[in-house]
Amino acid sequence: MTTLLALDTATEACSVALLHDGKVTSHYEVAPRLHAQKLLPMIKQLLADSGVALSAVDAIAFGRGPGAFTGVRIAIGVVQGLAFALERPVLPVSNLAALAQGALRERGVRQVAAAIDARMDEVYWGCYQAQQGEMRLVGQEAVLPPERVALPAELGGEWFGAGSGWGYAERLAVPVTASDVAALPSALDILALAEFAWARGESVVAEQAHPVYLRDNVATPKAR
Repeated sequence: MTTLLALDTATEACSVALLHDGKVTSHYEVAPRLHAQKLLPMIKQLLADSGVALSAVDAIAFGRGPGAFTGVRIAIGVVQGLAFALERPVLPVSNLAALAQGALRERGVRQVAAAIDARMDEVYWGCYQAQQGEMRLVGQEAVLPPERVALPAELGGEWFGAGSGWGYAERLAVPVTASDVAALPSALDILALAEFAWARGESVVAEQAHPVYLRDNVATPKAR
């Protein structure tokens, strides 16, 4: 049985989740600016409650962004520290995809326009469609002004909006049936997406746990 640990600190929420022996346990807390203090204790408590040793973890999944710069960095720092110590691979998961997966889990919606407030009068944007229980990206993720977002032209049907970026709803000129501006990514959904990625052999070594901010001037990695 695969044992996966997932964590996320990319937004105001701080959360961890564990898959062990087919059972999922999780802890979620909205704790702005307290992620650095809370994350490691949350992981330890989750493992203790589940009776699982850290050494039993096969891989560690994390929210790789987009999101708050500091929050994403906290997650990556913890993930790399654990992964290096355990000599385990990691599974980077999009926080926009996690928002979409959460909407699928909670509401059963199959097409989700995920938006996170990127500040600077922009939103992080991505459109996802459910395929065999997994929310898959249609097109590309982007950071752009609210007025410039668009739904995939090739897909019809109803869309649901999820995430803090929908606070700009009057400027997001796309038709959705409903939206949830209070939705935040959760490690529970990062774990679900990581299961699919793990099954496809998409894990990477800890050195490749890179943040994704979408803003080129911030996130472009140096060429090797």
